[in-house]
Amino acid sequence: MIHREDAGSGLNPQSSILNPARSTYPHPVIAREGWPFIAASVIAAALAHWLAGPWWAAPLWLVVVFMLQFFRDPPRAIPQEPKAVLSPADGRIVTVERARDPYLERDALKMSVFMNVFNAHSNRSPVDGEVRNAWYHTGSFFNAALSKSSLENERAALWIRAAGGADVTCVQIAGLIARRILCYATTGQRLARGERYGFIRFGSRLDVYLPPESRPVAAMGDKVYATESVLALLP
Repeated sequence: MIHREDAGSGLNPQSSILNPARSTYPHPVIAREGWPFIAASVIAAALAHWLAGPWWAAPLWLVVVFMLQFFRDPPRAIPQEPKAVLSPADGRIVTVERARDPYLERDALKMSVFMNVFNAHSNRSPVDGEVRNAWYHTGSFFNAALSKSSLENERAALWIRAAGGADVTCVQIAGLIARRILCYATTGQRLARGERYGFIRFGSRLDVYLPPESRPVAAMGDKVYATESVLALLP
């Protein structure tokens, strides 16, 4: 296990005070991936309210509230520290360790973010860089908080060559009830840090593999926010 080594770095994993700039892609507040689910739940709740009354409709209105909070997609401030690796997702840090990157077949610093159903689920690029390759693997649906989910669950991975030349592997992993991974990035595409590139429904995990010389800023158990929180510093 690796502990945080942020002494003297001036970085706080839960802070956005790094010459923040706002992400430029459109923010509809509610992610477009959720619009059909929200519309269906509102129609069902409204029909139940009209036909059976408010008490019978109350559970369905709670479903509407859940859908709205799950699919929220707030704009985020983007730290501008050039070597910072930003969190690709909202959630909690469940892994900080030396591991083998199974995609680039190298030793790496592995950091994992677990997203529960109450986290925002938009996935965003951790660095500025070019997508050099992309992989998709079918698999199981173990609890995404478990380490074995990294290699056994359904997953989609991106190899991003960062602007400074470092290789970053970012892996979307389906969870126990997450049954749909959406990845919009393609090989050859250039991603800006904080740029939205995917979404996972409902509850899941993001693994990030970094060069082994990278220095972790976030630590086990830390709550992090997509784009605003710094996970590590590249060498």
